Order: sequence, then structure tokens, then C-alpha cells
Amino acid sequence: MRTIYLDSSAIVKLYVEEDGTPQMRKVYERVLNAETVLAFSVWNIGETLGALDKYLNRGWLGVEEHRRAKRQFLKDLVRLLRLRLVKLVPLRTGLLIKAWDLVEKHHMYQADALQIVSAKAVNALEFYTGDRKLHNAAVEEGLKSHYLT
Repeated sequence: MRTIYLDSSAIVKLYVEEDGTPQMRKVYERVLNAETVLAFSVWNIGETLGALDKYLNRGWLGVEEHRRAKRQFLKDLVRLLRLRLVKLVPLRTGLLIKAWDLVEKHHMYQADALQIVSAKAVNALEFYTGDRKLHNAAVEEGLKSHYLT
């Protein structure tokens, strides 16, 4: 089955209304219709929770909106795991080592480089991100990347 890789910024767009949310809803619909499976690194769970917390602290989400978004994200994660519609890429030493070359090549953070090597590790056919620099690096590394605007 086709695999679509999401970075943390793409995941957040499923739970917070912002640019790129309509695109991510279409992707999620494809997953629920069992047309494709999602993949992301286990690292992204913490990053997504951190992004939602940042939105709360900056006042971009109210307390109830934050609670609802966090609860829905975790509920969806468990549901997709049970349905085997998500692949969680474990945080492995080998992937971190592969990411080091990309850190220097693209002048990016380790966490962003991890997204690219994780997507390649699961042979993702598509890659979604809301980060333009990550998108450009993903394209340069041979991924079919979609920049969520």
C-alpha cells in the first residue's frame, strides 16, 4: 500500500485550522478510505505535542481548543495504529547517523534531517511538510514533497 510521510508541521495542520489544513484533510480522508497509510517518526509525536503546547502558550489556541486538539491527535494515533494505517518509524541510531550528512549538506536541524531519512526508510511515495526549507531539501534528496501553504 502507498505510504505518505508527514512531518510534525503537517500533522499539526490536521488539528489546528491554518494554511494547508484543507490539503491535509484530503490526505487523511485517503488514509481512512484505506487508499494509503501514513508514516512518521516516533519523534514527531513529541514534536506535535510541543507545537500544540506552543500554540497554547502564544495564545493561538485557547485552553479548550488545545485540550481538544491534543486529545484528538492522540485518539487518532491509537485508532490508526489499531487499524494498521500508520507506520511509526522508530528512532534508531542508524537513522540518526544517516541524518548527519543531511544536517551539513542542507544546513538543517537534526530533527528535520531525521524526517527525510525516516521517509526514505519506509519508502514513502509522498512527503508533506509546512516547512519550505525542509521541503526543498526533501525534493533535492529525491522525495516527492508537497509544501503545505
